[in-house]
Amino acid sequence: MKVPMPLRAVLTAAMLLCCAAATAPARADALADIKKAGVIAVGVFEDFPPFASVGSDMSLHGYDIDVANAIAKDLGVRLKLVGVTGQNRIPYLTEHRVDILLSVGHSPEREKVIDFTDAYAPYYIAVLGPKSLQVKGPADLAGKSIAVNRGTLEDTSLTAAAPPTADVKRFDNYNGVIAAFLSGQVQLMAVGNDVGASVLARHPAIEPEQKFELLSSPDHIALNKGEPQLKQVLNQEIARMLRDGSLNDISLKWLLKPLDPKDL
Repeated sequence: MKVPMPLRAVLTAAMLLCCAAATAPARADALADIKKAGVIAVGVFEDFPPFASVGSDMSLHGYDIDVANAIAKDLGVRLKLVGVTGQNRIPYLTEHRVDILLSVGHSPEREKVIDFTDAYAPYYIAVLGPKSLQVKGPADLAGKSIAVNRGTLEDTSLTAAAPPTADVKRFDNYNGVIAAFLSGQVQLMAVGNDVGASVLARHPAIEPEQKFELLSSPDHIALNKGEPQLKQVLNQEIARMLRDGSLNDISLKWLLKPLDPKDL
């Protein structure tokens, strides 16, 4: 039976598309792209001690920086650190301005957009304030001012827990949060345990203390969805560092305590 011309044209076009798909080069995945470029771009906070902060030599130092260097070394590529904020870091990842992000807490909302490796660092979010201020739980935040880094997991956790009369003041970075607290612009601040520990150690005169824990959220490495090869390699790297003790060494160096796998 003779095939009508319209159908013949459709079949021909379909065959051409199949041939083109068969001969076109496959899209390289993120891991292949990193190795081909010879560089891995890692998004880090620049004002997040002891995970990352600028040292006296004007370069970044901290827990995350040591982890990033270990990852780059094992991949055999150069490390490119990219400063990010709580507001721009997820777009930086999804727009491929960075290959991975460090110090990312897992949440169902984020999981809709990005993927996560196994946890590599302990982290929890707490409310801190002066010893003289009586705060024991979320209900005590009513009528009080609390500083938080805009767009971070601290922000979403505080927003969910705080009563309607709490005055949540959002800043664009951790330096702004800490400065507002130390200057008395706000009464409390919601930060990660280690940012808080830095404040407790450096400013004993105002007697800051941890009031209560908002959320336990170990740090993960974030990557784009649909990158199983990169995720596998990163998980293998985390497992290796746990196994050989190098991640514990990083914890002793920056968190000043041994790494407890139960916290991950």
